[in-house]
Amino acid sequence: MRYRLAVCGVLSASMAFAADLPVKEVVLYKHGVGFFERSGKLAAGESARLDFNASEMDDVLKSLTIEERGGGKVTGLRYDSADPLSRKLSEFPFDIGNDGLPGLMDRLRGAHIEIVFGSQTLGGVIVNARTIPGGDKEPTRDQLNVLLDSGDLRTLDLNGASGIRFSDPKLQQQFKEYLATIAAARSKDKRSVYIDSTDVKERDVVASYMVPAPVWKSSYRLIFGEKAPVMEGWAIVDNTTGEDWNKVRLSLVSGRPISFVSRLYAPKYVQRPDAELADDAAARPVVHEGAFEEQAKAPPPAPGGRPANRAAAMMAPAAPQNVTKELVPSSIASSAAGQELGDLFKYHIAQPVTIRKNESAMLPFVQQSIEARKLLIYSDHSSQHPTSAAELTNSTSNTLDGGPITVYDAGAYGGEALMETLKSGEKRLISYAVDLGTRITEAFGSKQALVREIHASRGTLTTRLAAEETRIYTIRNVDKKAKALILEHPLRQGYTLLNQKPKEKTASNYRFEVALAPDSTQEFVVSEERVYDTSTLLTNATPDQLLTYVQNRSLSDSARKQLDRIAAQKRQIAENDRALQETQAQITEATQDEDRIRRNIQSLNNVSGQQQLVQNYARQLDTHEQQLAGLRDKQADLQKKKAAFQGELDRMIEALAF
Repeated sequence: MRYRLAVCGVLSASMAFAADLPVKEVVLYKHGVGFFERSGKLAAGESARLDFNASEMDDVLKSLTIEERGGGKVTGLRYDSADPLSRKLSEFPFDIGNDGLPGLMDRLRGAHIEIVFGSQTLGGVIVNARTIPGGDKEPTRDQLNVLLDSGDLRTLDLNGASGIRFSDPKLQQQFKEYLATIAAARSKDKRSVYIDSTDVKERDVVASYMVPAPVWKSSYRLIFGEKAPVMEGWAIVDNTTGEDWNKVRLSLVSGRPISFVSRLYAPKYVQRPDAELADDAAARPVVHEGAFEEQAKAPPPAPGGRPANRAAAMMAPAAPQNVTKELVPSSIASSAAGQELGDLFKYHIAQPVTIRKNESAMLPFVQQSIEARKLLIYSDHSSQHPTSAAELTNSTSNTLDGGPITVYDAGAYGGEALMETLKSGEKRLISYAVDLGTRITEAFGSKQALVREIHASRGTLTTRLAAEETRIYTIRNVDKKAKALILEHPLRQGYTLLNQKPKEKTASNYRFEVALAPDSTQEFVVSEERVYDTSTLLTNATPDQLLTYVQNRSLSDSARKQLDRIAAQKRQIAENDRALQETQAQITEATQDEDRIRRNIQSLNNVSGQQQLVQNYARQLDTHEQQLAGLRDKQADLQKKKAAFQGELDRMIEALAF
């Protein structure tokens, strides 16, 4: 069943289209955003509407600028809220359910309405409404009970009504807004920004903003021919905005300015703490005591009502102050002209560009002669073959954005390469094919490390050594033409070149240029030296180790004499240590003999008739005691010498310096 309700007209009025501002200029960047400029005319008092995806609103609110040309003023900007529909609808005093018009009327009990039945219009207050299900022969009926203005209570058949209107203008407006909110929520991904103005004349409006956009891509063709090499560049642009770009000014920017997402669109709610004043307790009755002594009266207030004491002065209300705050008008910046700034470079397409929505386009942005030299590059040391390459020098006045390059040589496809962004005047190598006519093998060699310097300080002997390593590249050119080869040799930390001078150096390689004769084999030798230090504590060094340092020709005479004295002192200590060991061995042996003799004497004392033998063992024990005493004296003397020798050695080591 259908109702022709007067309230439906308010929905169409609220959804009337605002003025459209078509896209006039697009600037695409390499970091995932695009600059868009829209412009158009607004009639007197008219608003403009800009539609965006919900995901774009954070960037729009961060970057939107408005300019009105012709003396107009922007009076405000509005946009669709990000609150969920349920939260928006909860602000209205009613809601529309799924039970149709009777359910709506029933929830609006007490509202005054006007109902049209043909040529008759009835006014009254809604009592309630219901739906009566029909049977096999009777249709479903919608009934409305109304208290008419005449005082009659009547049941009306809504199926026969041709129009319904709310008499209360406020309720009518709320119903408009309710329906408009539901209609706007049908598109979950679309949000609108409205530019309002109350001027009474027509004017031009320009809106500029940044939103996420596909990165524009570049591809090149490097053409070798009879004339100078030519570089041809094409820009690949995607229009995913959902609307056509009709004759827009298009610019492409090479570079990556800093950009980020700031959550500005979604409402933020802060949980506030609860704070309440303490409840006032009921006052208790007070019984005052009678006075038995009266003090002098308090002095009267000062003239002008000023409190007589400081406490009263502090409690006096402050006089109101006239504070004036200056209101600073806001300013709206105009769109900036494209220019080269730092690492950014703009390509401006000279002719207006048209790209339909959900389509892409290839646009030429460079076609110029360029300095290019064909050669070979050997950089992959796991392969025997170098690659065919080109040495490009950007002789154009433009920055060449990074991208793939297709190489054509003598009218034929030669291969493909990747190129990083190339600034004007910068040089770069690109490899586009494998040269099977050239083979390279490598052989390694090394020499024994040589002592360069020897230094000593505070008991540490530091030796600087130099080790030489060689890498021999054997290059075979089987073709009948001469070639130029760029040989990349690894740059290793701590190694220094000895016999070759590189043409250039990168962060990880030396680059040597080698001229190859036709059908020839040649060797290219790269020698490098590594200088490193080793340290030895002199207290741990043996005399033989010190002797190797003493015999080194790089040592000075003074240093040699100092080390020689230390070595001699260490030999003297070593001899003393050997004597100590021998003495200790003799003491151990003598002690063991004494123990054996004492055991013999003890066993013979228990046997009769062995007195003579016991006396002999006793004389032997006395002799061993005398020898053992002499050995202990000798051991003590050797230990004193060792301490003296060690003290002298420590002083010599501490004083060693060269």
